[in-house]
Amino acid sequence: MPILTEKEINMLVNAECHDPFIYLGLRELDKENLVIRVLQPFAKEAYLISKNTTVKLDKIHEAGLFEKKIPGSQIFEYEIKCTDYNSHTWTYKDPYSFLPVISEYDRYLFNEGNHYKIYEKLGAHPMKINGIEGVLFSTWAPNAKRVSVVGNFNNWDGRIHQMRVLGQSGIWEIFVPGVVEGDLYKFEIKTQNGDLLLKTDPYGTYFEVRPKTAAIVYDIQNKHTWNDSKWMEERTTKNWLKEPMSIYEVHLGSWSKKEENQFLNYRELAEKLSEYLKENHFTHIELLPVSEHPLDISWGYQVTGYYAPTSRFGKPEDFMYFVDKMHQEGIGVIVDWVPGHFPKDAHALGRFDGTALYEHLDSRLGEHKDWGTYIFNYGRTEVKNFLLANALFWLDKYHIDGLRVDAVASMLYLDYSRQDGEWIPNKYGGRENLEAIDFIKHLNTVAYQYFPGIVTIAEESTAFPGVTTPVHAGGLGFAFKWNMGWMNDTLRYFSKDPIFRRYHQNDLTFSLVYAFSENFILSISHDEVVHGKRSLLEKMPGDDWQKFANLRLFYSYMFAHPGKNLLFMGSEIAQRKEWDCSYSLDWHLLQYEPHKKTQQFLKDLNILYKNHPALFEIDFSYEGFEWIDFNDSDNSVISFIRKSENEEEIIVCVFNFTPVPRDNYRIGVPKKGVYQEILNTDWTQYYGSGVDNPKEVYSQDIPMHGREQSIILTLPPLGGLYFKYTIK
Repeated sequence: MPILTEKEINMLVNAECHDPFIYLGLRELDKENLVIRVLQPFAKEAYLISKNTTVKLDKIHEAGLFEKKIPGSQIFEYEIKCTDYNSHTWTYKDPYSFLPVISEYDRYLFNEGNHYKIYEKLGAHPMKINGIEGVLFSTWAPNAKRVSVVGNFNNWDGRIHQMRVLGQSGIWEIFVPGVVEGDLYKFEIKTQNGDLLLKTDPYGTYFEVRPKTAAIVYDIQNKHTWNDSKWMEERTTKNWLKEPMSIYEVHLGSWSKKEENQFLNYRELAEKLSEYLKENHFTHIELLPVSEHPLDISWGYQVTGYYAPTSRFGKPEDFMYFVDKMHQEGIGVIVDWVPGHFPKDAHALGRFDGTALYEHLDSRLGEHKDWGTYIFNYGRTEVKNFLLANALFWLDKYHIDGLRVDAVASMLYLDYSRQDGEWIPNKYGGRENLEAIDFIKHLNTVAYQYFPGIVTIAEESTAFPGVTTPVHAGGLGFAFKWNMGWMNDTLRYFSKDPIFRRYHQNDLTFSLVYAFSENFILSISHDEVVHGKRSLLEKMPGDDWQKFANLRLFYSYMFAHPGKNLLFMGSEIAQRKEWDCSYSLDWHLLQYEPHKKTQQFLKDLNILYKNHPALFEIDFSYEGFEWIDFNDSDNSVISFIRKSENEEEIIVCVFNFTPVPRDNYRIGVPKKGVYQEILNTDWTQYYGSGVDNPKEVYSQDIPMHGREQSIILTLPPLGGLYFKYTIK
């Protein structure tokens, strides 16, 4: 006669038990007896084995539920031995014999939203308990009726490893002995209305290669021996606001490929990219999202595995090797991070426990209609904790130097890309997303607190105030913000025929009205060379020579303008085609003179930029910039001065935006002395026409542009010039 009631039996065999540990395993029955229960759907027979005895269990339900009363009052160690209907036998340590692992304090911090290393608790963690090796599985699903871990170790059967819920935390866990690294798993969730969901692990650190979606049990600790201590130590003292930053933005899947269009792996990319970046003198690499994602053409912006570098290119330790190699070569690593939205893929975060858990239920708050994605519920402490810990995870486990936060504008505004009636105002009646703003401030506060020397960068396209103002001063706390206004205005100007540029001088000069309101990065990203926008070279007007001349002029203007710099891969070789993530860059173009010389120009420009503090030391204050003349729209010429701290270095920058050379062009200069030409975009080594100035130009006591001294120059066609001031 079963000890359990029929209701309890049905609850177990139907896998609807909120806490199966109450019933399964070895438990006290009364003061004089214990009871052992086992649920093994494929077993014909089951035995309890201890050092003193072997007891055959009674099968009390055909679904594989076994039970036996054992005399005694003391819990003892035991194993379970089962035999199936094909006489196959297996023995295992009962997962229901282990106490909870995740502490009450861990749960408290997580529910409060402040467990910054929750990734070391939730997910799948190989460990040893009481000398028994296995894996602790845990996940957050507060509204689930039941949660099980399923995998290749239990025939993907949700009845076998039903998990316990820990108090009111919403966290479910189970320690499964015998599971080993490399095993596949997911969480099977039974919702309150009885639906079965098969979800991958939100905290999974390694996944099957797409299109498969299972998480892989993997311990990323001690997989890689880091050799970047010098970089990491020096990073803590860096003030990147005053350092040169020339960032090379890369999509790892299409920078370069093997034969038959196959991906390079992380280690191959590490060797080739680090050598290329060092050779071309970029200071940083910025990666389009490396977090796991199912669809190649999403470029990584539809994340399903926030805690895992994508397995397309290798294992977690391979990505660690990639970062380590970059650091050893003196190159910082920035990754795109996507906390603004997530995809609706059935196996991922969406409706995770049958409810709108990570997202808002109301589509006016919880969906991006344009993108077909869900929006995180930043007001929910556990969701905020998931994202905060994720940011810190990349900085911690992978030594990442910076996070470029995607789509910040969509996070800040409740009415982003919405019509009237499609959004809900905040509690004050405004359009600002107060919970998202609080989350961003919290993120930047803890990121800089725990990882000094890193940078956070906002992709933010509006005039939201204080994006790069410190949190303690009322701002959002980012180090940098992409200058989307400069990008739009400048590309619009350059796309115009030089005949008409005289009427659009304001497109060039307007950026200096607000250039010091934030800490800007001048970004020419992947977004500017896709979806019919054409490559940078093809945006330029004129014949082929003029296109290349315009491109060099554009780069010289960009590197002289206040702000740090970012260029998307392929820009440096004057890629002709739009970027296509399915194919490699057109490296074959380098066999042609204009492309090879454009690459050489960018290399030399990076060297010059890094070696001249006037071009980077004071990027975010008027103390580092001074107009000479922005009014010569008739000739489409502008000129300005860049200065280092204490004016120890002064560089005069002059740009002629027409294909007409201009002789005897006089500009005012700040001091009496010699002005050395250190860059001319029209030099023949850069595929220019060779219109040049003397290497040293002496100032004259002739007033110009409100200055006592002036110099006479020859302005090359579509040319940019840098002159360094020296005293002689």
